[in-house]
Amino acid sequence: MLERAGQSLQLGRRWLPGRALVFVAARSFAAREWRAWVARWPGGSVLTRLRLDAALSDPPPPRAPRQTGRPRLTGNRRPTLAAVLADEQTPWSTLTGDDWYGEGPRAVEVATDTAVWSHTGKPPVALRWGLMRAPHERFTPPAWWSTNGAPTCAPRLAWFVRRWTLEVTVEAARAPLGLATPRQGNDRAIARATPALWSLYSLITLTAHLLIAKEATGVRSPAWYRKTRPTFSDAMALGRRHLWNHLPFSLSPQETDMMKIPRVLLERFTEALCYAA
Repeated sequence: MLERAGQSLQLGRRWLPGRALVFVAARSFAAREWRAWVARWPGGSVLTRLRLDAALSDPPPPRAPRQTGRPRLTGNRRPTLAAVLADEQTPWSTLTGDDWYGEGPRAVEVATDTAVWSHTGKPPVALRWGLMRAPHERFTPPAWWSTNGAPTCAPRLAWFVRRWTLEVTVEAARAPLGLATPRQGNDRAIARATPALWSLYSLITLTAHLLIAKEATGVRSPAWYRKTRPTFSDAMALGRRHLWNHLPFSLSPQETDMMKIPRVLLERFTEALCYAA
């Protein structure tokens, strides 16, 4: 998985040589193999979650004149982020997220600093870490790390929150469309199937967008909350209903209200099949 992700980043850099690329990933990418690859990735930055017990260190001290021996790769060991979170002397700054997981703007407190992350046998990676907490402790404080050393945290906060939409998109494409589930042993088959499924996902999404723009109904809401936007399952059901409505169900042009069963019952069956198919 990490190797394929690295190949995707290389393709993105080759296709967009003049753009600043930011790769936002899940916690599984905070691995030492991935850090070693990121250290050799020019012209881009990576943002993922970070463990609170990660081994962070100071930058290596400058070498003294005529100093012998191999140069140090890291400096002194720093306290863990869990200790930084518990320290009352930690400086915090307040930021406001524009869209906090669909709940609107929310104020959070952020602490950040630079460090070096290393592991035995792997090259060290200079990074900027960040801790985030809610003023009223509404969620467990997470930590993140980025290869971009700029001190501004507002863009990173927006990118960190957007991870959820990416994860939902991948899960929606995986469950109904079968993304990453075909058992294919040929690299060419995998290279063909995955882009085709992503294209199908985009086609369904754009079709639903056009149908909703034409005031088409089909967004089903549960009883315990009201949805303002359709999910991917709603988009698939909306597309199925639009296609099935053009099928010649009517067998008698003189009695258009009856098609062997009442039209109301047929509509209920159609709606159930739209979500079950």
